[in-house]
Amino acid sequence: MLRLGDYTTLRIVKKVDFGLYLDGGEEGEILLPQRYVTHDMHIGDEIEVFIYLDQDERPVATTEHPYAKVGEFAYLEVAWVNQYGAFLKWGLMKDLFCPFREQKKRMEQGQRHIVYIKLDEDSYRLMATAKVEKYLSTPDENLTHGAPADILVWQKTDLGFKVIVDNKYQGQIYENQIFQPLHSGDRLTGYIDHVRQDGKIDITLQPTGRQHTLDFAEVLLRYLYENDGRCNLGDKSPAELIYDRFQVSKKAYKKAIGDLYRRRLIVMDDEGIRLA
Repeated sequence: MLRLGDYTTLRIVKKVDFGLYLDGGEEGEILLPQRYVTHDMHIGDEIEVFIYLDQDERPVATTEHPYAKVGEFAYLEVAWVNQYGAFLKWGLMKDLFCPFREQKKRMEQGQRHIVYIKLDEDSYRLMATAKVEKYLSTPDENLTHGAPADILVWQKTDLGFKVIVDNKYQGQIYENQIFQPLHSGDRLTGYIDHVRQDGKIDITLQPTGRQHTLDFAEVLLRYLYENDGRCNLGDKSPAELIYDRFQVSKKAYKKAIGDLYRRRLIVMDDEGIRLA
């Protein structure tokens, strides 16, 4: 079944002056405009295309890739606004509509917003909504502590940053876990720390667990060998200095120090740590 706002593979059935027609099954023939046709496309070939609506609200194919498809979240810029709503740049020739009723506050040209891409059931049109909370799910119990996750930074709060986890769940990165600049719209890898009773997920930006401690302990040991056996950062050093030098949290640094100390490889003193 052809899904509006998604990728699909269709067979070329006809060539015309203004493009190619693709077999859309029950939806009939779908036009791929001439601007997307390449010399290696021939009748009978199957090609991957993205399906959306043209200016006349008819299904049309493109080989361009939008910033997000239906069912995904994205950080999009407002291209223009009229009396009905805002139109967002999403990587295709036709901008994506966000009606006023789907905005938390009035969008203005040049602003950027986290939105969810959906198919409006009443009008059968693609649109964006800034009311993203409605489309976030409650995580199940199978999420594993320390597992990597795709993170979309949502908005700054008093506690840190709200994030969207794996395009499904609401998460939180706490201020004391942040050792790098973060901005709304950033996409990065985070790690599952804890699934809370309210259904939100605590996220860290550094790997957690025993293996990470062992891996960084070896990095720190190599640093000592390459720097005359000393490091002027100890377990009481500021977290910012630790992150600037090693790109790990203070918690991870202290665990690595403890591991090396228990293995009698280092000595701790007021000036930091040194090889035993």
